[in-house]
Amino acid sequence: MTVAERAAERVYEQMLHRIGEAHPRPRIEPARRLAELAGAPQLSYPVILIAGTNGKTSTSRAIESLLRAHGLRTGLFTSPPLVSFTERFEIDGEPVGGQQLADAWDELQLPLQVVDAELEAAGQSPITFFEALAVLAFTLFADAPVEVGVIEVGMGGEWEATNIADAEVAVFTPIDLDHTTILGSDLAAIARTKAGIIKPGSTVVSAMQRPEALGELIEEAENEGAKLLVAGRDFELIEDRLAVGGRQIDVRGQHGHVYDPVHVPLFGRHQAENVALAIAAVEAFLGGERPVPEEVLDEGLRHLTSPGRLQLIGTDPTVYVDAAHNPHGAEALARAVTESFDFSEIALVIGALAEKDAAGLIDTLIPIASAVYLTPVDSPRGVPPEELSEIGAAMFGQVPVEVATSLPEGLEVARSWAARGEGRAVLVAGSVLLAGEAIAHSRAEGWGIA
Repeated sequence: MTVAERAAERVYEQMLHRIGEAHPRPRIEPARRLAELAGAPQLSYPVILIAGTNGKTSTSRAIESLLRAHGLRTGLFTSPPLVSFTERFEIDGEPVGGQQLADAWDELQLPLQVVDAELEAAGQSPITFFEALAVLAFTLFADAPVEVGVIEVGMGGEWEATNIADAEVAVFTPIDLDHTTILGSDLAAIARTKAGIIKPGSTVVSAMQRPEALGELIEEAENEGAKLLVAGRDFELIEDRLAVGGRQIDVRGQHGHVYDPVHVPLFGRHQAENVALAIAAVEAFLGGERPVPEEVLDEGLRHLTSPGRLQLIGTDPTVYVDAAHNPHGAEALARAVTESFDFSEIALVIGALAEKDAAGLIDTLIPIASAVYLTPVDSPRGVPPEELSEIGAAMFGQVPVEVATSLPEGLEVARSWAARGEGRAVLVAGSVLLAGEAIAHSRAEGWGIA
């Protein structure tokens, strides 16, 4: 391990002592206070916030890539990571260095001590992992410095630590049911919480939404005097075609300009929709008076990647991994696989976390499966594969199902199955953590792709 890697590991280990991301506190003032004591780094550059249920990371990465192609120095914060903790923070398209991360973390130590003491005196829990993480990201980007911060919101919105920034542009990917025990049991309640990132006089750019969710965004935009742009009404993905290595799309911008067809090196119509949303967000950030230059569009999308989203991690046999972890994401994944590939049979390697809708996930993915291998996720929140087998018993039908004791075992038997037939492939899905495990395993085994 290098000196920089040890520095990053030190930061991560110290942060792990704090309350984890799976247990957020519905509060924002502690993060605001921490940032205030750290010099309010989130106010030193303009910010774009991206909220929603699915597609946030891909949309964030597309926005960042386009802005960087436009010549701006960018900071990108995404959540959660797949393999390395430092993946969560990128400056100008590259993960931050370990020493850079450690220096920013050291800046926060005194403010953290002060706020932790204040919270303890008030009978509250100390700064959480995610609260510290968000302020750390804002600090890193201020120190760089960047010209724009592209910040992916976590599971919430109104009360979440990322919302201490006054976003000039608030972007909403499709909103659906997820984290219902924390965000609310119905779509309107979830959308209401997420709509809290809309700030006075800002611009709101939204994907197509179900009526209940859109109604909440419209109401909040009106309350804050924000301009609202909605896909299908104010901008549009006109056409989306299958192309080699991804999609070719035609997009109409917010002022009616129709861009030349452009290649998107990602799979699935949902990724085409994410990119159309990103183009509209960049138009809004750049002032909304003119289209994004065609050369910027070409350059930004040419270098676009979205790790963990139908990512090829192995060949001979073919192995893909996807971070889909709820029914809405699984539906987009199943559609993308059907549209983009011509495999004769697919083996699914599935794992899930306890707070997720495992039944809905399995039910959505099983139509594309010829074999299923259930595996644990390396987390205390992971659902035991034997329990997944019981959950999915009524859905598997005639599809053969095996239970693995670990992901490496599940991958080994799935790859062995795929190697025995022409045109077979393996797809790992069900959890972001599982996707990261699979990528790390492929690298350790020297599959030579991820």
